Amino acid sequence: MCGIVGILSSEPAAAQVIEALKRLEYRGYDSSGVASLGEGGQIERLRAEGKLKNLAAKLSGHPLFGHSAIGHTRWATHGKPTEDNAHPHATERVAVVHNGIIENFRELRNELIAEGVVFKSETDTEVALHLVDRALQRSGDPIKAVQESLPKLRGAFALAFLFSGHQDLLIGARQGAPLAVGYGENEMYLGSDALALAPFTDMVSYLEEGDWVVLHRKGGVFHDRTNAVVQRTVQKSGAGAYLIDKGNHRHFMAKEIAEQPEVVGRTLAHYLDLGAGKVHLPVALPFDWKSLQRITITACGTASYAGQIAKYWFEALARIPVEVDVASEFRYREAPLEKNGLAIFISQSGETADTLAGLRYAKSQGQHILSVVNVTTSSIARESDVVIPTLAGPEIGVASTKAFTCQLTALACLAIAAASARGTLKAGEEEALVNDLIATPGLMVEALKLESHIEHVAHDMAKATDVLYLGRGTSYPLALEGALKLKEISYIHAEAYAAGELKHGPIALIDETLPVIVIAPHDAIYEKTVSNMQEVAARGGRIVLISDHQGMQGAGLEPAAKIEMPDMNPRFAAIAYSVPIQLLAYHTAVALGKDVDQPRNLAKSVTVE
Repeated sequence: MCGIVGILSSEPAAAQVIEALKRLEYRGYDSSGVASLGEGGQIERLRAEGKLKNLAAKLSGHPLFGHSAIGHTRWATHGKPTEDNAHPHATERVAVVHNGIIENFRELRNELIAEGVVFKSETDTEVALHLVDRALQRSGDPIKAVQESLPKLRGAFALAFLFSGHQDLLIGARQGAPLAVGYGENEMYLGSDALALAPFTDMVSYLEEGDWVVLHRKGGVFHDRTNAVVQRTVQKSGAGAYLIDKGNHRHFMAKEIAEQPEVVGRTLAHYLDLGAGKVHLPVALPFDWKSLQRITITACGTASYAGQIAKYWFEALARIPVEVDVASEFRYREAPLEKNGLAIFISQSGETADTLAGLRYAKSQGQHILSVVNVTTSSIARESDVVIPTLAGPEIGVASTKAFTCQLTALACLAIAAASARGTLKAGEEEALVNDLIATPGLMVEALKLESHIEHVAHDMAKATDVLYLGRGTSYPLALEGALKLKEISYIHAEAYAAGELKHGPIALIDETLPVIVIAPHDAIYEKTVSNMQEVAARGGRIVLISDHQGMQGAGLEPAAKIEMPDMNPRFAAIAYSVPIQLLAYHTAVALGKDVDQPRNLAKSVTVE
């Protein structure tokens, strides 16, 4: 979360920093700031609460002309989102920006206060600032000061330092949070990801875990956690190929919902032999599907619901038991994992701190590591044995949409591949399943045509204070995802349950004011779901039924609203049914006037535990 940019430029750098930070707004933030070196080499700083436009307005009124600068968009972890807590933090000798959390900041803060250091913010970041400043006062050498200070910090962080009087020096460090180096002509860059650096360069290197880097305009020197000089690969980034604008859409989220047929099709093309009707994984697997006794899937938030849906597919098709954990709990319960088992980790950014920590635990337990990520150069991808990219392209809206459906698509292909390898499919069944997947982008196009009707339903739902989602089979975790979407962008309280659990408590919530969203493709357990709908209807609940034509005909009641989906094989219906779920949340939030792309308190890439 948050965003870091640092530039050693040949022209005034502060405005460039702000432009780069705009490309990181998707990560979520509540304040921002920039620091530059003035004509005499002194540190000059501007900070602002709220959106980047507030910082840009300050810069317009008080230009910074230095050719060296660092900037930051902050998502508050320690201390309120105030200007005093905004980054960069600075003394007269050094300025710093920081993503992540320094876990031992209280201990270090008390130590520094005992030495007479006066803190000006509530942040953990200021500890790193004063450690380096103290070391710099002793040695007079910025590089030695950073080298001496980094081992004292515990936690997950990315740092960028600027030093008074050193116009040709920028130092970055990374432990548990991403940081990239960009290469220009007599210019060098630091950024939280290649997307931020795309306006300036498409040649990047990534700091590995524990690395720190010393940048001058002519290049950079990388050091590992032992301070040894190391080489890091310079590679061409594809980030510049993506146009980061809303197009004709009101919000990035709307654009990304609309892009799903295209990106799901792109993902399918990557994993299917469309002509042969078979799954063709483009990577070699270091394990044998037949020998696996269990799969462990770990993820956070929306990605964890993708894992829960995939559990149904792996178990039903490949007959492999699957356990799904939220990453924030997985490693702390010290789960026993059979050696040479398969652990799958799902993350849009590939930098999710809890998921990365779970990956490292699974690796320590002798698991094969397979990651499903949207960023193939991310930390999770680099630490995996096998990477299954989702090919969704950059997702700017904080609430995941196209990344989720591409995760489902890639996982569906994996489940079919596993089933084929294990011999659990009947003759012709793989081709039939592949054909069902191939039909999915077209079905999503049909679902998008329902948008105007869904918008009408959403206007009514926006009047509610609570909403209940129900589903069975793969529609149950999709119901969980629907409730999450509504909560995170509209701020309406929502809950989701397996429909069969309704009578075990949640039915007490039902009255005539409660919208109940029922996700019910006409599948083998549809009649069971109908029974649960009847229970809701008998108590006056306002049912919004999402089903196909046969499902609508067989409901046996008249819902308050219907969202009729095209007919499809229910096996992979969750992918296409994601579209109305997303549109319902989106239009409800828009009707309430919420900031859909950057909802309060949320960040796109959660790089802290």
